[in-house]
Amino acid sequence: MMELMEAVVERENLKRAYARVMRNKGAAGIDAMPVAELGAHLQVHWPHIKEELLAGGYQPQAVREVSIPKPNGKGERLLGIPTVTDRLIQQALHQVLSPIFDADFSEFSYGFRPGRHARQAVQQARQYVSDGRRWVVDLDLEQFFDRVNHDILMSRVARKIEDRRVLGLIRRYLQAGLFEGGVTTVRTQGTPQGGPLSPLLSNILLNELDQELERRDHAFCRYADDVQIYVHTERSGERVMASVTRFLETRLKLRVNAAKSVVARPWQRSFLGYTMTFHKVPRLKIPTAGVKRFRANLKAIFRRGRGRSLSMVIAELMPILRGWMNYFRDIEVRNVLETLDGWLRRKLRCLLWRQWKRSATRARYLMRQGLSEVRAWTSATNGRGPWWNAGASHMNRSYPKSYFDKLGLVSLLDQYHHLNLSSRTAVVRNRLPGGVGGRRG
Repeated sequence: MMELMEAVVERENLKRAYARVMRNKGAAGIDAMPVAELGAHLQVHWPHIKEELLAGGYQPQAVREVSIPKPNGKGERLLGIPTVTDRLIQQALHQVLSPIFDADFSEFSYGFRPGRHARQAVQQARQYVSDGRRWVVDLDLEQFFDRVNHDILMSRVARKIEDRRVLGLIRRYLQAGLFEGGVTTVRTQGTPQGGPLSPLLSNILLNELDQELERRDHAFCRYADDVQIYVHTERSGERVMASVTRFLETRLKLRVNAAKSVVARPWQRSFLGYTMTFHKVPRLKIPTAGVKRFRANLKAIFRRGRGRSLSMVIAELMPILRGWMNYFRDIEVRNVLETLDGWLRRKLRCLLWRQWKRSATRARYLMRQGLSEVRAWTSATNGRGPWWNAGASHMNRSYPKSYFDKLGLVSLLDQYHHLNLSSRTAVVRNRLPGGVGGRRG
């Protein structure tokens, strides 16, 4: 039987890891080597790197420290970007270790696992509320990825892994320094996000929390460090909050952020970007804060669009709109999509009005779109600002939805209907005799 490190450096495993690293692209590490140069680098250096890995002496390089804004816009998240070579080795490690650990992970753990995704967690959360668990214990693990205790984590890894070379390599990856501003800081705790191995290591550690929650027969969902537990009463929620906090802080040495962790109604909280209505059978929706963030993220594109054609702006918008709608395809409160579609078209009309600048130009374009000369000149010289005109009847009539459809702007509502029609068609096809594929158990 092949030893674990031999399986890591095995040719087919490395080919899969290399393909994944190339597909993911990403920024360079501290050696400034881009992903595109990895192949040439390995042709020269891989025999020596492989020899060091098999001998148990390979030493990873420090990771490059990068801070990015958190998705909620509050504060920053610390990333540690490994070199491309270390990303390859971590990916190869991940591919060998993941099947070993994943088999014992909880059914209610959804993050960074094959065949699982955030929308499944959201659907499970809604089911809990439909079943009568109308209170949620919303736990916030304070700076989780920065506070992971190395000794506790390695003890959990060692329960399944005996190859000392693999254990030593994982610990060295945990301890690899953070390089920022020309200075490398030694790391004694934490597993910064940015490398392929960190998500798996976080699941290995927090699987102990999952097992404890299952032992207590709690209804819960976990996606990485996002944990929500669903209960029947506020009082039981307070008890669960206290006992689970004690477990996390004593057994796993993790800190619960008391200011952000609450017992509340599910419709007062969000989970993985979704929230839900208060109905007996709740409906999934996008929280107001999520819509505001979405608009804010698009404003930079509209600012850049003032000197570009609408076709170019729409081409830049569409991948973002498709990705956002694909994630939120499970919502059941759809009026927000109509509002956003109207807002998007108004922003594009606003770009046109700004680009035209002169009244004569504005009148000429409005007449080209079918307005009478009198109405076109009256509209072009009304003295109102671009945003007002973008929402006025003369611009709505001249540049209706059909105009933007022809330029390639597929509305969010149309995308929503298409995605859900495709899903329903696939389900029906799989239920028919001889249907392709099958339903996931």
